[in-house]
Amino acid sequence: MMHIAVCVCLVPDTASVFGFSEGALDRSRITEVINPYDEYALEEALKLKERLGGGEVTVFSLSPRTGLDALRKTLALGADRVVLAEGESSDPSLTAAILFRTITSWYSGALPDMVLCGRQSTDYGSAEVPGMLAELLGLHSVCAVSSLEGGDAGLFRLEREIEGGREVLEVSAPVVISAEKGLNIPRKTSMRGVMEGRKKPVEIVDGSTLEDARVRLAGLQPVSNKKNCQFASDARELAGMLHGRGLLQ
Repeated sequence: MMHIAVCVCLVPDTASVFGFSEGALDRSRITEVINPYDEYALEEALKLKERLGGGEVTVFSLSPRTGLDALRKTLALGADRVVLAEGESSDPSLTAAILFRTITSWYSGALPDMVLCGRQSTDYGSAEVPGMLAELLGLHSVCAVSSLEGGDAGLFRLEREIEGGREVLEVSAPVVISAEKGLNIPRKTSMRGVMEGRKKPVEIVDGSTLEDARVRLAGLQPVSNKKNCQFASDARELAGMLHGRGLLQ
């Protein structure tokens, strides 16, 4: 039986109202949703399970406990269980370290046959976690995959877009793969799926780590859209304005 781990993060819904308070994001009016790129990763895991006629899809996420309701959507879509590492991190290396410890602990030191991640998150967009996680797990990794075929005998044929063409790769399990937009069309939830998802197990583990974050978010500032507009009566006055601002020598 193939064991597939899917790493899912939660990001602010773009329809939410964004506000700032004392250098921090005001989350009181923000709704968190599954990162869109991670939806492609989950869908590919579910398709692979169906294609092989069996398997186990486990979703891993680093998130506060308040994100559990959003993560239950993965169960409604077809994942077998959710393992929530309770915590927060804005540092990709720390996120990868916590996911590494959670995954290896869950599988009792063994490795899943495949780890699927989204190419990047839509909030910080660093696209660093999949590669860092692969390094910690000691696995090969392929990023930004736009096509995935095979799976029999643990062999996969992957494609990804590169500058000027497409790259075709053949890899064997275990491997870490990050999903590009367009890899598939994520399925929608159904009432039956929601009801079945409520019966599936959710495990909450301590997401804390002794490792210090290498990057700390010092603060957030909103972008000011206010612009000063001045009118010049003639070219001479305009030249003086530009010269005063150092835009004209």
